[in-house]
Amino acid sequence: MIHWVRLAVAVTTLLVFGFAVAAGADPSSPTFQSATAGYRYHFPKDHGSHPSYRTEWWYYTGHLQSKTGRSFGFELTFFRRGVPPEDIKTLPSKWSIKHIYLAHFAVTDMTGKQFHFSEKLSREGLGKAGADESRLRVWIDDWRAEASTDPSGIHTLAARDQTHALALTLEPAKPPVAHGSDGISRKGGDKSQASHYYSFTRLKTTGSLTIDGEQFEVNGTSWMDHEFGSSDLGADQVGWDWFSIQLEDNTELMLYRMRRKDGSSDLASSGTIVSTDGRTRHLEVTDFQIESTTTWTSPESKATYPSRWQLRFSALDLVLDVIPLLADQELRTSRSTQVNYWEGAVAVTGTKQGQPVKGQGYVELTGYTERLKL
Repeated sequence: MIHWVRLAVAVTTLLVFGFAVAAGADPSSPTFQSATAGYRYHFPKDHGSHPSYRTEWWYYTGHLQSKTGRSFGFELTFFRRGVPPEDIKTLPSKWSIKHIYLAHFAVTDMTGKQFHFSEKLSREGLGKAGADESRLRVWIDDWRAEASTDPSGIHTLAARDQTHALALTLEPAKPPVAHGSDGISRKGGDKSQASHYYSFTRLKTTGSLTIDGEQFEVNGTSWMDHEFGSSDLGADQVGWDWFSIQLEDNTELMLYRMRRKDGSSDLASSGTIVSTDGRTRHLEVTDFQIESTTTWTSPESKATYPSRWQLRFSALDLVLDVIPLLADQELRTSRSTQVNYWEGAVAVTGTKQGQPVKGQGYVELTGYTERLKL
């Protein structure tokens, strides 16, 4: 979902790697375009890269099952962060960095009770990483996400590290859904704190997943986010809690709560509910309540995260209990974004208009180790 702070930190990471980028760039540099109201999406072009905006990501999560009954979750995310031209010191070299590319790959083995993640960081020079502007095609080395330009819009994902790999095909069951109002998704009180943000909330998924040399043929359901803008986290914000939920009645929910220093929710927090036929309803922060009912403390980062939630939507007569399928789903991205965050597969149960309902989803939690800093 809203990963722009990870990318800002990555500029510092590149300095450590010896790449020629100047430090101290203004994250709201006028070099980059702001997300403004009135934006209208045009597909397949808007699935591609938007280099006039500073920050962009393509984000996939999903739940998979093997033929033998094993259950898995996965995450594959690609990030692009633009570098202001005035801060590029090596032009016109082919090795000049105009954009930073990063990726995170994670697998939750619910049956084996194991969580695995890996990461990549690269420059676009000499084709090591990049993203097309006319369609969805983003890559770092042999990690990639692509989509065809025909009406079916089939997506393909591939990633591999020393012990884990995935190769998946994803077919949209619903059209893309735009979040927010009038083409923008608000992230804070200032008008510059906004992005363009849409999702494929239900993708039929097939393919293979490899764990420690053992390959599983899998199928399941995935979620895809694509977001682009040029703003960063507000000075009074410390992080966010984000939820994507797919219910078995063929409806979906997306929520994000921007957390302020005093623990309250920023008024820009919002969500979207997607009906069975793909129609959407925008949710304001007053339309839902998020209550955490227990916590989990990471033995590695020492961060304490909420680990079970109750979500209430009074106008929808909907109450959901959200439970992590594995306690430890924390990513510690010291080799790329240098941010600790919890991103995990969850189970969902509850009641909707008095009737039992269940489903699945993913939750992302940031800013629990310390306030995210640029």
